[in-house]
Amino acid sequence: METLKGHEGPVWCVSWAHPQYGNILASASYDGKVFIWREQAGQWQRIYDFNLHTASVNLLTWSPHSLGCLLACASSDGSVSVLEFRDNSWAHQLFAAHGMGVNAVSWAPAAAPGVMTSAAQQGQQQAQGQRRLVTGGSDNLVKIWEWSAATGEYVCVSSLTGHSDWVRDVAWSPTILARSYIASASQDKMVRIWTSDASTPHTWRSTVLTFDAVLWRVSWSLSGNVLAVSGGDNRVTLWKESLKGAWECVKTIEE
Repeated sequence: METLKGHEGPVWCVSWAHPQYGNILASASYDGKVFIWREQAGQWQRIYDFNLHTASVNLLTWSPHSLGCLLACASSDGSVSVLEFRDNSWAHQLFAAHGMGVNAVSWAPAAAPGVMTSAAQQGQQQAQGQRRLVTGGSDNLVKIWEWSAATGEYVCVSSLTGHSDWVRDVAWSPTILARSYIASASQDKMVRIWTSDASTPHTWRSTVLTFDAVLWRVSWSLSGNVLAVSGGDNRVTLWKESLKGAWECVKTIEE
């Protein structure tokens, strides 16, 4: 067992990078810092410190490996940072996302939606490899961001309304079928499942799942067709979309 020390506050989140980049682990803390750790020759070392956030870093997540070695971090200071390892050094970008604080961030799949459909085969899909993010904030909003090569910045392309309390978590489904799926969990006791067709990528519609408790986390299966939801009622529920397009609870796990 190895104990990694250095943070000066509670550690809220840890995340592994893709193994093609080595044994790399990122940690986020209430102290506002992000540490990157790497195992070399059986020893763990802290190889990079990022300390430009001015409040708690609540969640971090690595991008799909085909986009590069990218780490997105959500902070209570209202900003999102994206750290990138390139040319044997770490670069960063910091941008304002939610004025009241950012609680969650999730990467989109590297491939464009609809890449497996016949329309995609005819060249009617978006360019692959686009960097896209979804964030959830204490302003009750879900925002979608795209990297602009022209400006070198992340640009908000959609701001999704509907939640009436803090958005605690967001998760972009890894599926690359004809539609994109995003799940958002909120303190308003609702999960919203947002969908967008490949033909209208910036138009999102939501389906509401209602619960009896505050919700904390949402997570998609690796295939992207099962959604897990956890909340303050000590339960985890699993949801699937039926052939008619309705979302049905297929399993409830209780402690």
